[in-house]
Amino acid sequence: MDWSNLWLYVGPPVAGGIIGYFTNDIAIKMLFRPYRAIYIGKRQLPFTPGLIPRNQERLAKRVSDTVMGSLLTPEELQKLARRLLQPERVQGAIFWLLQSALDQVRLDKEQKTAKIVAGILRDLLGESLPRLIKVLARREDFLETQINQIFDQVLLDFQLSDEQVSKLVDWLLQVVVPPDVLRQLIIDFLTDRTIQIIDEGFREKTSGTYWVVANLFGLRNTLSRLRTFCLDEKEEANSRITDLIQSLGVRDRLKRWLKNLSLQNLPVSTVRQLRKTIRDTVRSYLQTRGSDFLQGLSGSVDWENIATLLLNRLRSSTAVSTSLEVVSKELALILERYLEQDLEAIVAQVIPILAIDQVIVDRVKSTSAADLEAAIEGIVKNELQAIVNLGGLLGFVVGLLQTVLLLLR
Repeated sequence: MDWSNLWLYVGPPVAGGIIGYFTNDIAIKMLFRPYRAIYIGKRQLPFTPGLIPRNQERLAKRVSDTVMGSLLTPEELQKLARRLLQPERVQGAIFWLLQSALDQVRLDKEQKTAKIVAGILRDLLGESLPRLIKVLARREDFLETQINQIFDQVLLDFQLSDEQVSKLVDWLLQVVVPPDVLRQLIIDFLTDRTIQIIDEGFREKTSGTYWVVANLFGLRNTLSRLRTFCLDEKEEANSRITDLIQSLGVRDRLKRWLKNLSLQNLPVSTVRQLRKTIRDTVRSYLQTRGSDFLQGLSGSVDWENIATLLLNRLRSSTAVSTSLEVVSKELALILERYLEQDLEAIVAQVIPILAIDQVIVDRVKSTSAADLEAAIEGIVKNELQAIVNLGGLLGFVVGLLQTVLLLLR
């Protein structure tokens, strides 16, 4: 063998390996590079930009279709939602939200929560409740059970105690009808017309001894003198009325009468009619003036102060703190029962709202070609290098075959 011609036999395998290696490497690079189109004059060079940058929008759509068609199907999203919305996780999330809300209320320095609660209470009592009561009051059975219960358990068994009777009698005799008021009532009652009617009626409708007294003496003169006495002798008349009240035992009589005052002493039919009358009166009042009463009451109430007191009570209430876990557990169970029935429909509604496919398209389109190259190389770097090495190996084998053919010739 002529060693001077050694390169004729060694060159093909070496050249084939180099060409195969770098050809594959260049082909892989051309998938991404150049990142932008290159122009000579007004003509765009072929294969610029690279394959992936040139078809990035179509690539984004294909990636989106692949992900949504094979990976994030509605069934897979339902499974994912079930794993995420397990009762324990939901309960923990709800408990955290309730605890955070309670902490926010406790740390509220500007009384924003109190103002919100005050507005809700004001609207509830001043606007919503009056309208609701006005509508409900049209029903015949509105508050029937409640009023009957109050009547039977409170009014029907109500009876004044000895102390209450004594104070009520003192109030009646000292404030409502004291001697001076009684004297004035006698004066107002004994007018000339009243005296004439009494005198004539007494004369006409009496008989026997009373007829003789009525016609011989009459009542006109007596009643006139009584009125004159009450007008002229105020102090003396008041004193006589006081003595008369004591002599007749009016105080003791009133005490006995008030002590025995009870609805149970009335006939059953009267009690039933009274209960019906009270019920109709309350319903009629609510129909006509209930709204105005509640609105006026709402306007006179300091709702912010009430809301502040209510929130202060809630902040320090141990019942609220201990009930958070129970409330969160119950809400989690309610949500679980709801999801068991409607999870499929919810996922079907959520998918268009989330627009995951469009998000994927937008993210791929907004990613630069260099970032795409780095991402893909980071995933399949070893595989791409294996392709380059394989190209070099195939080139070397082809060159080796050519050397063998040369040797055979």
